Amino acid sequence: MKSCVRLILCILFLGTPAITATAQHTVRPSVVKVLVTHRYPSLTRPWTKRAPQKSSGSGVVINGQVILTNAHVVGYASQIYIQAYQSDNKVSATVKAIAPEIDLAVLQLDDTEFFTEHPALTLSPQLPKVKNTVNVYGYPIGGNELSITEGIVSRIEFTRYHPHDTSGLRIQIDAALNPGNSGGPAMIGDEIVGLVFSGIREADNIGYLIPAEEIDTFLTDVNDGQYDGKPHLFDTFQTVENESLRNKLGLNTHMGGAMIRKPYGRDANPLHEWDIITNIGSYDLDREGKIQITDDLRLAFLYQISRLTEQSKVAMTVYRDGKSQLIDVPVKVRRDLAIPFLRNHYPKYFIYGPLVFSVATQEFVSSLGQARRFLSRSGSPLIERSDDEVAFPGEQIIVVCSPMFPHRITKGYNDPLFAVLSEVNDIQINNLDHLVEILRDSNGKYITFKFAGRQGDTLVFDRNEIAESTETILEENDIRYQGSKSARALWQTPQGVN
Repeated sequence: MKSCVRLILCILFLGTPAITATAQHTVRPSVVKVLVTHRYPSLTRPWTKRAPQKSSGSGVVINGQVILTNAHVVGYASQIYIQAYQSDNKVSATVKAIAPEIDLAVLQLDDTEFFTEHPALTLSPQLPKVKNTVNVYGYPIGGNELSITEGIVSRIEFTRYHPHDTSGLRIQIDAALNPGNSGGPAMIGDEIVGLVFSGIREADNIGYLIPAEEIDTFLTDVNDGQYDGKPHLFDTFQTVENESLRNKLGLNTHMGGAMIRKPYGRDANPLHEWDIITNIGSYDLDREGKIQITDDLRLAFLYQISRLTEQSKVAMTVYRDGKSQLIDVPVKVRRDLAIPFLRNHYPKYFIYGPLVFSVATQEFVSSLGQARRFLSRSGSPLIERSDDEVAFPGEQIIVVCSPMFPHRITKGYNDPLFAVLSEVNDIQINNLDHLVEILRDSNGKYITFKFAGRQGDTLVFDRNEIAESTETILEENDIRYQGSKSARALWQTPQGVN
């Protein structure tokens, strides 16, 4: 009897160490170190790449003989190796699919025999609960061996995955996380409940997981080898908590919802300003625009968009002019930004004489640093349109991304560095392909460049001289290609054959 009491007390106060040890024994062989050599883009010298940079992260074997990790762990990778728990062998790997928007990637191995001794772990079919204990496995800095830390789930929310527009579930935990933990699994028993993807350096023991539910959505999406994206609403909302606002809208005491402050896009959008979304599927929205998922979990109503979308539409109940109506609302996977994200691609560019033109990207704008203040004062579209949608299909912002190459034909001109190109020979420039076509097909004596805002001189060059200078500049600066692949192909296409 006394031994039974002691066993019960041991379980109550110490937990179940035998089960924990068994789970760890099962998990360890399937958690790997990811060793990466990156070649990041040079945003101001787009004809080249930055010097090789090495880093490491973590990953986990999942079904399909692939490794799951973070997109940022393997972004712009030129070389990837996988090293298993207590192994001295490094196995070559390549990226099979990647989604920078939700920071997930899957890797495939050259040697599939690896998976014989390193079995797949399974994703948990349900979200953990707040206060659940999780074990985080990975290879953080400070050592070479596998690290296991323990923490509790402190919060689950639906939020934006910065810096991209994509939103998703995020689990906050208090386990100790450090660089290198990224891509490692968080486990309850022998099931993956989430993947480590970021921490807060200003605070102790705060980190975030991408939950298994989001991972499963990603894996389903990339079955064809390409990430298409999650359906989302990009309208601007606000809550209906304020009493004066509620009275104006005619909401009764029991009604909640999310009010449309700014409908998205220029196309026919069935949602109007002042509309209130009161229901999505079978869920009622509360005054903060949230819905009750379980007894202890309340999330933003946008959580249900990807789950309820059918044929790129989702059904919602909208309260408008005192009446409720059911509306099928179109959804998109991403906004058509005038200044898009690179999404793990290299920047597109074209060199013409001393000028280097590139497509402006969010990464480029973010890299401007102190120059942003000057650009803001000069009315640059890089600042004023940083969050705008395209004004027309195919629109791109073309920027002079690099200082002018030194050449006698630039005499007397101020350097148009970071200036946005507006016109060539009085023709408005729509995108990089359009610019290449205009330059290729020009047959007048001069080429004239004008820039947007209050930045940049008007540049006039003799067409024959600037053409001759291009070859000289490329040779003197050891630049292999005059432009990115698509720009070169267009430049070499005879006029009228597009």
